[in-house]
Amino acid sequence: MGSLYIRKHFNKDSKKEVEEMVTNIQSEFIQSLMMYDWMDENAKYEAIEKVNSMFVHVGYADELLDEKRIEKHYLSLDIVSDNYLETMLSISLFNRDYNYKQLRDAINRTDWTKLKFPTVVDAYYSFQKNSIEFPAGILQGLFFDNNRPRYMNYGGIGSIIGHEVMHGFDDQGRQYDGNGNIAEWWTLETKDIIAERSKCITDQYEDYFVPEVGVNLDGISIREENIADSGGIKQAYLAYQTWVDQNGPEKRLPGLPYTPNQMFWISAANVWCTKYPNEFLKLKIRTGSNLFEKYRVLGTFSNMEYFSDDFKCSLGSNMNPQHKCQVW
Repeated sequence: MGSLYIRKHFNKDSKKEVEEMVTNIQSEFIQSLMMYDWMDENAKYEAIEKVNSMFVHVGYADELLDEKRIEKHYLSLDIVSDNYLETMLSISLFNRDYNYKQLRDAINRTDWTKLKFPTVVDAYYSFQKNSIEFPAGILQGLFFDNNRPRYMNYGGIGSIIGHEVMHGFDDQGRQYDGNGNIAEWWTLETKDIIAERSKCITDQYEDYFVPEVGVNLDGISIREENIADSGGIKQAYLAYQTWVDQNGPEKRLPGLPYTPNQMFWISAANVWCTKYPNEFLKLKIRTGSNLFEKYRVLGTFSNMEYFSDDFKCSLGSNMNPQHKCQVW
């Protein structure tokens, strides 16, 4: 099904442009790492190595365009029943046998059978593989279109790219090295600084009261997503500014009063437009690790001086507070 989808619905040019965006955002993050005076030199080196060694998967695996390769992979899958349960058992046995055959093999980060389905509208970071994946399904709609201005793409899919890169350095991701192994590569001093910065974000989001359901956000359970959001959109914004420096400014969208920089933020906010029934919203806040989307925008943007500068928010206002939180 993934093969059929990308053949019919996916623009192959999108893959190349998004790969370029990933490279630009990673490069911007490396430049930021080199500038942080609160990190020790060894941590900087290891962090840069981790970024450089990330496996990047965009769109789809090339093997999905090889019909013979797909047929060979499923050769041992035998489905002879029209009974749903028996069919699922056959598929489970097939997957089990395939995984067992790889039990003693070295981990292959590029194994096309282990990559995410290209039809999925989502993005991923893997701690164990130090990999980031952006399936074809998310490279469309509000997130990306290679025919629209770059400021919209960097705001849309660019902020998502940055988010996934940052997951390698959130409270959980930073416990793994560039090879996906659990490793201690931080000094106690640097770890304390990161913990203090993380606490700032935790406290900020716990202050958000959601009037629709009468509860405050749980800052601890959503901390890693918030860290990834704030660092990710910052690096995407800086990467776009670098692109403009190299290629020249883009034109505004016709009929709209917003500058390209303002459209970056609007595009980033648009991907989180969501409507929930209050019952589900309360459940999501109390049990989920993903933040209520409204506050992914309000919280993240209010920590960005670039946002307040672009929209000229007065200092001390809700979207330009005196004290801002930022880990990366």
